[in-house]
Amino acid sequence: MNKTSHHRALLALLQIPDFGVRRIKTLLDRTAVGDASELFKMKLPDLLRFDGFGEHIAKNFVQFDEWKKVDSILEKTEKIGADLVSINDEHYPPLLRHIFDPPVLLWVKGNKEALLSDGIAVVGTRRASKYGLNQAKVWASKLTAAGLCVNSGLAYGVDAVSHRAAVESGGKTVAVLGSGIDVIYPSKNSRLAEDIIENDGAVITEFEPGAAPDAVNFPERNRIVSGMSHGTLVVESGVKGGSMITARSALDQNREVFVIPHPLDSLGGQGCNYLIRTGQGKLVQSIDDILVEISVHTDSKSQEIEENPKKKWESLELDEASKEICKLLKNDELHIDQISEKIEKPTYALLPTLLDLEMKGAVKQKAGKYFELC
Repeated sequence: MNKTSHHRALLALLQIPDFGVRRIKTLLDRTAVGDASELFKMKLPDLLRFDGFGEHIAKNFVQFDEWKKVDSILEKTEKIGADLVSINDEHYPPLLRHIFDPPVLLWVKGNKEALLSDGIAVVGTRRASKYGLNQAKVWASKLTAAGLCVNSGLAYGVDAVSHRAAVESGGKTVAVLGSGIDVIYPSKNSRLAEDIIENDGAVITEFEPGAAPDAVNFPERNRIVSGMSHGTLVVESGVKGGSMITARSALDQNREVFVIPHPLDSLGGQGCNYLIRTGQGKLVQSIDDILVEISVHTDSKSQEIEENPKKKWESLELDEASKEICKLLKNDELHIDQISEKIEKPTYALLPTLLDLEMKGAVKQKAGKYFELC
């Protein structure tokens, strides 16, 4: 694949009126082309064969003639020292590729390897309290100490403190913008963005150079923050706002949501307590509360494995049905439907056994009804 022509073609697709990232992803998946420039060989009847491609959309595609604009954007990208990473590229965030509406192109400044790091999104209000700012600093430092990347949105308050703590702890952090890669918002965080880049982190965006930080961009930004992360840690939030949008995005993307509790009289933390109370987020009191829920290798987990090589179920007196489930889970985590298929029992019949195994500490349930051995 010629990356230059591929990126140029993807950028062109993004310029087509009413096309959108979902249709581009559909074309890429269904045609299985290695280079998106091949798509521009398609004719009107070719496009009309695809679901969701009516005559209006198809005509917009075949009549596209804005290549000068595309080349101008590419020239500007090169001039400002940014790289392009497409959804097919090796440095594209692995988890982000699997959300419902992944960006097909990312502009990147900094270390592209940081995009491949296992990360946790750390989010919170721009108007954070002293308690919230302190918690952001503490938890960002704990996450980096565990070898995790801190992903956030470079906003005032919790975002900025989390990025700064990750940098000062010697860890990796990725900032996702709701504007062009050359438009740092808020501008007062420009120095922070430079520090992130200089310390092997990255600043990324799906918006082309020069794009203003319009309000409609930030929910789109938030889906990237949560989508590229194994989980989202909500440090401080009211019941409304960007942090709650990010938490809901994480849930929609089948990601974990972790929450820092707040005093009952803390108005700024009511959203956090609401997430805990309604079961939408997990109460976090120690770093292990996060590590046990995500399927990544960390230094902490490595130590646990060395100290406890024997699985819990092997030391328990279990019935045959429970043993059969545990043996199935020895090699990998499985969805309840997969367990049902292998054991040839309906899921409703398995649930009591799985619950009993959870109560005994032999297995744990993960997001999306996946189960693994403890």
